[in-house]
Amino acid sequence: MNLVDSSGWIEYLIDDKNAKHFAPIIEDTNNLIVSTINIFEVYKKIILKVHESYALSAITFMQQAKIFTVTSEISIEAVQLSIKHNMPMADSIIYITGKLNNATIWTQDYDFKNLPNVKFIKK
Repeated sequence: MNLVDSSGWIEYLIDDKNAKHFAPIIEDTNNLIVSTINIFEVYKKIILKVHESYALSAITFMQQAKIFTVTSEISIEAVQLSIKHNMPMADSIIYITGKLNNATIWTQDYDFKNLPNVKFIKK
């Protein structure tokens, strides 16, 4: 399984220079999971960068993958990760969602760079 961090989704959706690295992962929706936190971050960023109608289309596409909500287990483990690595809440929740589902996390966000099971792509 794979989980693409919001930075990768946004890169893909606005067809920026690293989109090609995220495209095969994102387009393989049968092996893709998405955190509801990803949906929030991507929807907000695409509204601000492009337009709300494109953001709605993006969310519809994201929902083709398996969606995971934030559970108590995810929240508690994310707090521990956040404290240990001084990570923001959203990044911690996204990472733990991937970890608990044995997913590789694909990102260009430096907060994830040195964590296990992360494929980091330099921006």
